[in-house]
Amino acid sequence: MPRSYEVRTFGCQMNEHDSERIAGLLEADGLVPAADGQPADVVVLNTCCIRENADNKLYGNLGHLKRAKDARPDLQIVVAGCLAQKDRDLVRQKAPWVDVVLGTHNVHRAAELVTAARTGGPITEILDEAVLDDHALFPSALPARRETAYNAWVTIQIGCDNTCAFCIVPAVRGREISRPFDEIVDEVRALAAGGVTEVTLLGQNVNSYGRDLALAARQHDGTTRVRPWFADLLRAVGEVEGIRRVRYTSPHPKDLRPETIEAMATVASVCEHLHLPLQAGSDRVLAAMHRGYTAERYLERLAAARAAVDDLAVSTDLIVGFPGETDDDFAQTLEVVAAAEYDFAYTFLFSPRPGTEAAALTEQFVDPAVAGERFERLRVVVERSALAKHRARIGRTEEVLVEGPSKKDPTVTSARTRQNKLVHFRTERPLRAGSYALVEVTGAAPHHLTGELREVVQEATHVRRIPVAAL
Repeated sequence: MPRSYEVRTFGCQMNEHDSERIAGLLEADGLVPAADGQPADVVVLNTCCIRENADNKLYGNLGHLKRAKDARPDLQIVVAGCLAQKDRDLVRQKAPWVDVVLGTHNVHRAAELVTAARTGGPITEILDEAVLDDHALFPSALPARRETAYNAWVTIQIGCDNTCAFCIVPAVRGREISRPFDEIVDEVRALAAGGVTEVTLLGQNVNSYGRDLALAARQHDGTTRVRPWFADLLRAVGEVEGIRRVRYTSPHPKDLRPETIEAMATVASVCEHLHLPLQAGSDRVLAAMHRGYTAERYLERLAAARAAVDDLAVSTDLIVGFPGETDDDFAQTLEVVAAAEYDFAYTFLFSPRPGTEAAALTEQFVDPAVAGERFERLRVVVERSALAKHRARIGRTEEVLVEGPSKKDPTVTSARTRQNKLVHFRTERPLRAGSYALVEVTGAAPHHLTGELREVVQEATHVRRIPVAAL
């Protein structure tokens, strides 16, 4: 009987995509997914370290798994991802019952390490940087077991060259390395041939995609223009037959170029949704964060995008309580957020991550009670804008991509618009995930829309849906 596995994912879309590849590698090595409710023989925790509670989640999970390991000594526990990259040997010091620790640069070694640890004992393997001559440094180059069969993540770039004071990503993901252009387009063609109709291009800073490749080409031929290729990539991917929707994440405001906005406006399959992280509205705080733009410049680029792309929805990331943030700084953030009129925002309380510049600013840390009160005030402003945006859509008929039954009410179908808005509606018969439909919007809330089904315009074309467990 084959051994079984389970992958538990923490964190961002990049981690979700890494988990798909880890699962694919384990299956290629003969393992099978653990049945619902049944214990797995190999449990992989793919970790995040962006915020402090990520540490608590990991070691809390490892504490529960120790009891399982005591009862079943053959159980193998694997810790992968960003927190493993950061903590390295500390993982097994805190949890010596862990069998394998691997980082962000050797995902392609997951199955090999599990096999080696089974006979040779615990292994910690952390690489300091990606192996440039190994195509497997890109998760999309590895076998996959995707969470859904009708849409897919496609890695276009790994690492980050920015120096944001609060962010640990460069330390755990390394410098920016772009994946070859033709390789990306070929993967999208293969996905479309398998029935995938929506792809999301992934990178830590997608706007700068290809800049390193162009620089290398210029050094070789002396003529290539050094510039990002992201707009070109959007066009090429958007023209792949069978792809109805193209999304991307995450861009950096300082690198949002006019040609990218133009591609969003003119390529029919590129969705009308822009995630543009603001982080703060105070120029003083933005400078301390090393974000590379001012609030005015940010709003100018946002206005240019909205002017060019009809019916553009905009989401953002915001940090409350960055070290040294004053009442006046926060008031400026509220003003910019109100002016931006976001459709949605991910809001976070500042979380010091060891190894980042901001973590050392302990004397400037904002009192938690003050930060919490600011957080609530910000939430009110964000939700006010979101609700207004959603109410303005009542009476419109939207094309939606069906995701399946609602998690809260299985009698309700959940779907997503091109603007990445969640819509709930009822149907006479179940609609297969991956189908496209037209829904008239009849109600609005800050975080979702409700509607009535008008027409199914395309049945799902993929062959099957394959789950990967996520937390």
